[in-house]
Amino acid sequence: MTPETALTEIGRGLQMAMLLGAPPLIAVLVIGVVIGVVQAATQINEPTIGFVAKAIGLVATLALAGNFLLGKLVSFTIDLFHRIPQLIG
Repeated sequence: MTPETALTEIGRGLQMAMLLGAPPLIAVLVIGVVIGVVQAATQINEPTIGFVAKAIGLVATLALAGNFLLGKLVSFTIDLFHRIPQLIG
């Protein structure tokens, strides 16, 4: 395996990690900002409200996008396994 091939595969793995991590992280970020603004406007500083809202948002995001994310991960893994003979060639 050449260094260029290794860097290409590492890059593909990092792209997949960003693709899989982006939807839940963006959902939690948006919910956190909205809850923060509401808490600042109402002066209710209860950390439990933010935590519960983020947890519910994370579960909802994974329930909605989980099938797509899992399909992408399985496709990437199968493709990687099929390319192993060429990689170690």
